[in-house]
Amino acid sequence: MSKESIIGLFYNEHLQVKEIAEQLDISSAYVTKIIKQDFRYIQEKNFRKSVSKNKRKIAQNEFIKKKREKKKIEDNYSYVQSQHEQATKELSKSGHLSNESYRKWNYSAYKYNPSKKRYEFDNTLGRSADVPKYIKER
Repeated sequence: MSKESIIGLFYNEHLQVKEIAEQLDISSAYVTKIIKQDFRYIQEKNFRKSVSKNKRKIAQNEFIKKKREKKKIEDNYSYVQSQHEQATKELSKSGHLSNESYRKWNYSAYKYNPSKKRYEFDNTLGRSADVPKYIKER
């Protein structure tokens, strides 16, 4: 429990006063008294302050980043939920599915024909009688 060991733990190992006191089983007031007598105290104090400032800055940036990600997930969830509600309304048995809704739902099956201003069903896919062959542009 020499002064050199206290100084070494504080300045070389960068341990906190409380950690040094617990490790050496002495009071933290005694540790503080010893380290304040050293000429490097002000320099070490400023170094630790800058390290803490950088850690706080990083932690704050991480917090903001996580908050933005959480907001993005919530926004995506609400968007998907609204899309689901819309699809449920359009595809429910109680209502009739319009040709336009069917085309939007099956967008890959229809190709736009600009000369006739309509969407035409891709015949290579095979079409049943209840599937519209042409859908006029709105």
